Amino acid sequence: MLLANVSWGLMSPIAKIVMAGGIVTPLVLSDLRIFGAMVLFWLVSLFQKPEHVTPRDMVRLFGASLLAIVFNQGCFIFGVGLTSPADASIITTSMPLWAMLLAAFFLHEPITAKKVLGIAFGAGGALLLIIGSNQTTASAPAGSSPVWGDLLVLLAQLSYALYIVLFKNFVNRYSLVTIMKWMFTYAFLCTLPFSYDDLMATQWTALNGRVLAGILFIVVFATFVSYMLIVVGQKNLRPTVAGMYNYIQPLVACIVTVCLGLDRFNLTKGIAVCLIFGGVYLVTASKSRADMERSGEAAALDAQDAQDAPGDRS
Repeated sequence: MLLANVSWGLMSPIAKIVMAGGIVTPLVLSDLRIFGAMVLFWLVSLFQKPEHVTPRDMVRLFGASLLAIVFNQGCFIFGVGLTSPADASIITTSMPLWAMLLAAFFLHEPITAKKVLGIAFGAGGALLLIIGSNQTTASAPAGSSPVWGDLLVLLAQLSYALYIVLFKNFVNRYSLVTIMKWMFTYAFLCTLPFSYDDLMATQWTALNGRVLAGILFIVVFATFVSYMLIVVGQKNLRPTVAGMYNYIQPLVACIVTVCLGLDRFNLTKGIAVCLIFGGVYLVTASKSRADMERSGEAAALDAQDAQDAPGDRS
């Protein structure tokens, strides 16, 4: 989860470079991510033993594709187009909170004080980075609808949190390559009707080497590799813990801007870093439902042992 979110954090400034010339639109870039990852996953699947996916699970993979890719990326792209980048960045910090609430509702994971405090720390650190960055000066685009934009960005976070929670156990049924190749295939079929006109209108021959290299990084590392890592993290981590790594993205974006000389590291950023990693630690250290059940069983056994032990009869 850490490596995946580092890649997504790097994608933010790289995507700005790719779209700076106006040739590649956000919708085209999103479609390139989906199509490129789909092709790569199908190529890798040729080198592994074929897996039979039942019709019922194919329907579930379609649902997973809608939540993790189509709604998540689509709502975010259209939402950012209607609201300001600053508002969108702040709303993205809600994803771990959604993950915690949904995990409590669907998986009966306990909401502990450590989880609440950890999410508060992480959100506080992320907000410090966002508010202290230059993007807070950007206003909503002309002719936009900030309220609808904010709602779409919020829906994107809810969609991804739902995916992490609802499909946590499902991803153990098949290999990650099988899961991802079908998810990205479904996503490509769903998004192509909306992006077809933009794809046809794009002047591909006008793209220079720098832009092509940026697209290559976004497709290979920030999509293909990252989504594989997400499945691994999803299998091994509780949803709330997995969601907490979302706070790594603004941290990585901040580090990149500092390294490029576009910003400077200061005390506020130092505090933000401590809050983010402190929040991740607290949520990771909090007890899960299984931990509490094991603790309850251990306590019951101790009580039973004490009851069965012979008393002092002298």
